[in-house]
Amino acid sequence: MRRNPKDSADSSRRITRRGLVLGGAQLAFMGILGLRMRYMQVEQADQFRVLAEENRISIRLIAPARGQIYDRNGATIAENQPSYRIIMVREDAGDIDLVMRRLAALIDLGEDDQQRALKEMRDSRGDTQVTVADRVSWEDISKVAINAPALPGVTPEVGLSRAYPMGPDFAHVVGYVGPISDYDLARIENPDHLLRIPRFQIGKVGLESRMEEVLRGKAGTKRVEVNAAGRVMRELDRQEGKAGANIQLTVDNALQSYVQARLAGESAAAVVMDCATGDLLSIASAPSFDPNLFVRGISVADYSELTENTYRPLANKSVQGLYPPGSTYKMVTVLAALDAGVITPEETVWCPGHLEVSGRRFHCWKRAGHGHMNLETALRESCDVYYYDLALKVGIDAMSAMAEKLGIGVRFDLPMSAVARGRAPTRDWKRENVGQDWVVGDTVNASIGQGFVLTSPLHLAVMTARLAVGRKVEPRLIRSIDGIEQPVIAAEPLGFNENHMRAIRRAMFEATNNRRGTAYGSRIITDGYRMAGKTGTSQVRNITAAERARGVIRNEDLPWERRDHALFVNYAPYDDPRVAVAVVVEHGGGGSAVAAPVARDITLQALYKGDPPLDAYPEGDRARIQALQERLRRERAPSARPGQDRA
Repeated sequence: MRRNPKDSADSSRRITRRGLVLGGAQLAFMGILGLRMRYMQVEQADQFRVLAEENRISIRLIAPARGQIYDRNGATIAENQPSYRIIMVREDAGDIDLVMRRLAALIDLGEDDQQRALKEMRDSRGDTQVTVADRVSWEDISKVAINAPALPGVTPEVGLSRAYPMGPDFAHVVGYVGPISDYDLARIENPDHLLRIPRFQIGKVGLESRMEEVLRGKAGTKRVEVNAAGRVMRELDRQEGKAGANIQLTVDNALQSYVQARLAGESAAAVVMDCATGDLLSIASAPSFDPNLFVRGISVADYSELTENTYRPLANKSVQGLYPPGSTYKMVTVLAALDAGVITPEETVWCPGHLEVSGRRFHCWKRAGHGHMNLETALRESCDVYYYDLALKVGIDAMSAMAEKLGIGVRFDLPMSAVARGRAPTRDWKRENVGQDWVVGDTVNASIGQGFVLTSPLHLAVMTARLAVGRKVEPRLIRSIDGIEQPVIAAEPLGFNENHMRAIRRAMFEATNNRRGTAYGSRIITDGYRMAGKTGTSQVRNITAAERARGVIRNEDLPWERRDHALFVNYAPYDDPRVAVAVVVEHGGGGSAVAAPVARDITLQALYKGDPPLDAYPEGDRARIQALQERLRRERAPSARPGQDRA
């Protein structure tokens, strides 16, 4: 059947329109595709080039060199030593379990170390460098380098590790660094990116911890080229970080070494302070420990040995230990009474050997009594009854206010761990902390440094320095930071009556230089170096009535932990105070027999800046002192210091 010419023409027109539509659509699609290709190839070329580079180039952090620590004369106390280590990056390694097994077959890598590194890699970002092995030998580094193709993501590096060349001498002052932990991170708000690196070392205790941000520095960066297997091919460029600031302490290394050696064998502490500036020339606690053990993580055996030691080597007794000051507190009591005007230096008190207060008998250490005592004789011979009587006249409020004025019951702002406040007790303190009202017996006990009074050796050194110069001397530990001298706080006058101060200083001089003085056996002979001091013995336990009835048990017959503490404070020279010294020997017994000789030896060492001549000592002591000096010289030799030769 023939089609109508009109229908054929309409059909032809429809086909033509469809063809045009389809053709136009195809043309539009091709145009859009071409424009998109041009956009990607031309306008976005730089962006895709960067993306391609990122697959080939890795940006990594460079840990800065930690600031070094020096003594006041420039001797190195904490330094950085080169150390070989092996790191791994998870995203470059691929199968980290396989790579770890290959690595363990090459070098000595324990199962615990492997599991620790694997956990750190899984818990960290994929591009984080994890230290698998630290302080490895050059032989191990060579093995890793030779087998590099089989160890993707593994890189040997040369880093810096903390070392303490003086070993235990500065352990309690400087502290130590150690690998960062989750606990450390939780305590830091907005932690630095460096701290996210597993096992990055930060200060754990002591100055290393308190000055962490100053010592740490700022991280740098480096760009390295890696191949498809994740191996580092070459370093393209680097931007160095900023090293941590170097810190110089006020402590004298030679004196600190001597003090630690002199305290050896005791559970004790000593502080030596410059009377003019407040510089802490020595701040020692015994026994000590080797901080190098903590740098890489101390072993269970070594840590148990420290924690199970009865003498508590990890505790910093010089600033953290709190002890009843005993008779070294008597200067506080008498100065409070003088300042309040309730006595004069010449006024006497009768000592029959005890004092009855509210139906209770408070005994003097001399059971037969001292007889008539004034300020000088009572301090010289340490008569307790004299101070009991003063306490009843002046009261606890004036005594505690005077104690704070002299530095007791104050937390000093030093960059050390656990600096204790101590305690100058008040009525309110007892009510809030003990739940009882203050009674007169508390005041009597406090007058001789017993009861609720607590001090550290640091408090006692500050008290002694302030008594020596009559000014508010503040303790100072940091001398300079990056060569910039740190300011010395101006020591304002304390406002005491100078006649009262002269009377107390003269009494302290008599306690050390008069034949009837409690510290006469530990005097200094050399004119111009003589010292003024005060002994102290603080009770660890009360003597019961039954014990008194049968004769007081001798201190040396008791178990060590129940014996009295021995204390001594002094300053020297008497006419021109340069140093103040405080010594506490835990459970040492009498201050005159145990603590005073130690303090005298330390004082002479500080004044002479080395071993003093034998004629500075009483003639009967010289043979013993010569033998002691020779022994201490051997113990202070560098080869005798743990950690001295550690890598």
